[in-house]
Amino acid sequence: MKPGTHILTNGMVEIMIPLAPITKKNSQQICWKNTSGGKKIPFIRPSAQFTKYEKECLPLLKSLQMGHPVNVEAHFYMPTRRAVDLTNLNEALHDILVKGQVLVDDNAKIIVSTDGSRVHLDRENPRTEVKITEVEATFES
Repeated sequence: MKPGTHILTNGMVEIMIPLAPITKKNSQQICWKNTSGGKKIPFIRPSAQFTKYEKECLPLLKSLQMGHPVNVEAHFYMPTRRAVDLTNLNEALHDILVKGQVLVDDNAKIIVSTDGSRVHLDRENPRTEVKITEVEATFES
C-alpha cells in the first residue's frame, strides 16, 4: 500500500502512514493558561514528539468528513518490542483522523468498533495501516 488515503470502490477507505506510531499519553506536559477573570487553569498538552508526529501525518490524509458509523481497523507496525498500549495508539490515531477531517468525530456514534486492530513488529518499516469500513449503527441516541 502506498502512503496516504485511498478510497476503494466498495465504500472502504485505506490509509497508510509511513511513520513509527506514537501515542499521545507518553510525556504529556501540564501547562497553565490565564482565563479572562485572571485565574490560571491547568491543561494537558501532548508531548512534542506526538505533536511532530501529528503534523507529519496530516498531509497524508484526505478530507472525507465521514459522519456515518464505521469500523476503524488499525495495524500498528512498531519499530521495537517495547510494550505499547493498543488503546492509546487507537486514541491517538482517532484524534488525528478527526483533526485531518477524515472523520467528523471519534465518538461512539461514528467509530462504533475497532475490530481487527493489532500491534505488530516491523523494525525495518514502522507504520500504521488503517481500514475504515462503513457498518450498521449500533448506538442509539
